[in-house]
Amino acid sequence: MHADHPEEPTVSTSEIDHLLSTTRAVRKRLDLERPVEPGVILECLRLAIQAPSGGNRQNWRFVVVTDPEKRAGLGELYRSGGRDYLATRRASITTDDQLRAAESSEYLASVIERVPVHVIPCLIGRPPAVENQAGFFGSIHPAAWSFMLALRSRGLGSTWTTFHLAHEREAAALIGIPDDVTQVALLPVAHTIGTEFKPARRRPVEEVTYWNEFGNTEH
Repeated sequence: MHADHPEEPTVSTSEIDHLLSTTRAVRKRLDLERPVEPGVILECLRLAIQAPSGGNRQNWRFVVVTDPEKRAGLGELYRSGGRDYLATRRASITTDDQLRAAESSEYLASVIERVPVHVIPCLIGRPPAVENQAGFFGSIHPAAWSFMLALRSRGLGSTWTTFHLAHEREAAALIGIPDDVTQVALLPVAHTIGTEFKPARRRPVEEVTYWNEFGNTEH
């Protein structure tokens, strides 16, 4: 190849596809006993902040909580915030898949303070008017997902959770988050029990993909 045009490095599509299709919401398979090294969290966050953000503002902040007492406090807020939702969800279950999902969420709520690391993604500022919220929160969602993919590639897992946000101000006071900073989620992080995860059952993509107008599946 011409010296002015060096060969581009190749990327294994199959490995990336496997990572993307097997990064699950991990709850029951979080290892509650094995410590997580701070360096691993930093590695994953270093990759996460390569994600795009609105206007390239990079107004994200990540609060990593490892202190047992603070995790315990967040756990109480989490359970309080999710109690009514989990009860309502349990009452509306009609399928085995829904039952498994509910049991998984209930399990995490019961042990969340034992998960060794809580990562709370935040955005500088408070949510704007409703019509602009998609852009505001969209500035951190790509970074959070990149973080979860990086965890998966290193044998760790997590899930996107938000129950504690019912008590956002109390959580902010617990971990010193200023009033002008918005918490977006709580990501419980741990090594996974086993590393083999499978693609989830999903509806065929052809059924949920529309072309040129909503509802049109023909292309």
